[in-house]
Amino acid sequence: MNSPFSQNDGGLPLYPVHADNLDQWLEGAPGNQRKWLKASGFSAKPGDLCSLPDSNGELHGYVFGMQDDGWLYQLAALPAKLAAGCYRLVSDWQPQQRLQASLGWGLACYKFDLYCESSKETPTLVLDGDIVEPAGRLMSAQSLVRDLINTPTEDMGPLHLADAMQAEADKLGAQMSVVHGEDLLTENFPAIHAVGRASDREPRLLKMEWGRADDPLLALCGKGVCFDTGGLNLKPVAGMRVMKKDMGGAAHVLALARLIIEAQLPVRLIVLIPAVENSVSGNAYRPGDVIATRKGLSIEIGNTDAEGRVVLADALAYACEFEPDLVMDFATLTGAARIAMGTDLPPVFSNDISIANALVEAGEQEEDPLWALPLYQPYNKLIKSPIADLCNVGTTSYGGCITAALFLEHFVSEETDWVHIDTFGWNQAARPGRPAGGEALGLRASFNYLKKRYA
Repeated sequence: MNSPFSQNDGGLPLYPVHADNLDQWLEGAPGNQRKWLKASGFSAKPGDLCSLPDSNGELHGYVFGMQDDGWLYQLAALPAKLAAGCYRLVSDWQPQQRLQASLGWGLACYKFDLYCESSKETPTLVLDGDIVEPAGRLMSAQSLVRDLINTPTEDMGPLHLADAMQAEADKLGAQMSVVHGEDLLTENFPAIHAVGRASDREPRLLKMEWGRADDPLLALCGKGVCFDTGGLNLKPVAGMRVMKKDMGGAAHVLALARLIIEAQLPVRLIVLIPAVENSVSGNAYRPGDVIATRKGLSIEIGNTDAEGRVVLADALAYACEFEPDLVMDFATLTGAARIAMGTDLPPVFSNDISIANALVEAGEQEEDPLWALPLYQPYNKLIKSPIADLCNVGTTSYGGCITAALFLEHFVSEETDWVHIDTFGWNQAARPGRPAGGEALGLRASFNYLKKRYA
């Protein structure tokens, strides 16, 4: 995808106007533009766009209607309406407001063109020098999440996901290692192996490291289920249709790692991705099986379609062996989170509620919303098993995203700060700045929080 941003000095001007201030704006406009706008019926409704003539009747620029709230999507409706060319925002907006709006422009220009190129050339937005770097980095990271999730599993299996991490490591000066296949058993990652062994594409644990040994250790864990059939508890057709997105947690932590390293945050970073396919074959793990984990806890499998928490169990236990300052995991984990919160609002859980609340605040600042939900300890009784330490599903579907988070908490050291984000990673339908398909939800909020925590 070509860059939606430019650093040229030119560009046709774009003037933002709120409906409440339209009359005032018209008073300061040249007479020919006032007549043109009134004749055109421009009312400055959100998303409205109208051309402006100069004194010779040639195109001078455009005026557009502002939204009532927020900054991220103020420009998002414009790229689809404007011809290819270069444009610049003319406003008195503050730097953070311009940054948000410029990012929204970029997100609206995104195209997934791996398999078919678009014939339409997208317009570009001239960025002021103070926001060129942050806008470019945020856009690049969010596009990485979208690209990885949108890629079909045929081209984004466990090996491809390892290749994607290697590409990031090479670009960012990080180190990468992989444990795969039967080596997962000898290296004590039995839960990852159990979930992924039915696929003819070997399961893997991917690890990327960066930073100085004397900086606080930050561990990022991302669910990397490259396709989820549901296993022997097979999903219905509708449930399986977009399961290429079930590695969305992995996509998020790779993008977050890129932002952290590009910003040179003073942390030692470890990224862990259990990369598997949850497939059906003669050696697929079964409902009723009891499987081992790295931490030594046994898991009774109540449902093979609750596989993400099983592979994350090994990754979280491994992360805690390094005695990190913070462990953060992203996972497209539960449908229960979508039922409770909808598709746009990921719940965040933490064993320190102040961290969850700080993430929510960071998300409000970035227009990347999260909502804190409790690790309600009495619900632990719902994941008890009569034959193992834990069951991977609750005895009821009620509170399913909470019981899933409680399950994960069992694999985190008590003394370790931990955050779990149950993200959807997907836009169900296209909206300005939010094309249908893979999406980063919680990425910018997390980066904002980490910048403050490690500033």
